[in-house]
Amino acid sequence: MPRRKPQRKNSRRSEPPKTSEGSLFGSALIRQESGPAGASDERYIVRSVPGARATKSYRCPGCDHEIRPGVAHLVAWPAEYGSGEDRRHWHSGCWSGRGTRGLTRRWS
Repeated sequence: MPRRKPQRKNSRRSEPPKTSEGSLFGSALIRQESGPAGASDERYIVRSVPGARATKSYRCPGCDHEIRPGVAHLVAWPAEYGSGEDRRHWHSGCWSGRGTRGLTRRWS
């Protein structure tokens, strides 16, 4: 059986690097990006949701398919006026391709 290296007692975890691109929100990295097609001049706050934290089903506005529980995805909302009601859950690939295609689903 392999042995583990003994850990030093006074070792500290290093803090995450401070970048201008994103900041730490809870335990998730958030960043600002341009919005979906048609709103490219508007800034959106984007947060990654790991699969272990995805517990509900959502409908992706980019492809109009369901994001099932346990699937990693992104949450985006407008930076200026966004609130809890303005958050939309996107597949990572749909968010990445948002500039080349329009929204499939419009919400009110």
